[in-house]
Amino acid sequence: MRRFLSITRNLVLIAMATTFMANVATAQILSKAELKKLVAVANSPAEHERLAKHFDAKAAELEADAKDHDEMAIEYRKNPQGHDSRHPMAPQTAAHCEYFAKEMRAAAQTARKMAADHREMAKTPVK
Repeated sequence: MRRFLSITRNLVLIAMATTFMANVATAQILSKAELKKLVAVANSPAEHERLAKHFDAKAAELEADAKDHDEMAIEYRKNPQGHDSRHPMAPQTAAHCEYFAKEMRAAAQTARKMAADHREMAKTPVK
């Protein structure tokens, strides 16, 4: 019971931190329609900077999700339920969480590269 309460408490704390980080990041994130439109017309430094901020926010969001998965993997390793051996990569396994943490970090790295590219484009004079 004590272990269950500890896991539950940790997951609640993770959820609260994620919500706070998401609120900050989503202020900069464009909707799919806004992103598509801005990518199609971006010429000015301000437009490229707006895209860079979007990709920075996406990277932060992905990093926060990766951290959440790392923390869940730790909890699953502390309290294995047998899913790892019977159902490898099932959602309630440490391996599942570790895989998604790795993939989210790779996606965050790509988003940071895109932000850097747009900041570089913002420096280039419009012709």
